[in-house]
Amino acid sequence: MELAKVTTKGQITIPKSIRDLLDLKEGSKILFIKKGNDIVIQNSAMLALEKIQKAFEGEAERMGLNTEDDVVQMIKEVRKNRSKE
Repeated sequence: MELAKVTTKGQITIPKSIRDLLDLKEGSKILFIKKGNDIVIQNSAMLALEKIQKAFEGEAERMGLNTEDDVVQMIKEVRKNRSKE
């Protein structure tokens, strides 16, 4: 458990251990999410990445990409087709 003090301007300093845990750097944006009576703080970039990963879940299998070599071959074909355009 960590403790932070609110300034007169409503600002807080996020403890280093929490910044490290959330991988927050200078300029990072954070989300405050209400869950019941609690507020969860989350790194917005990580939430976006999680949503993207979830959206693409199963796409590799659907496209027949079973190995890394399959992915490399698909990328080569896409690049080849784009260079013809």
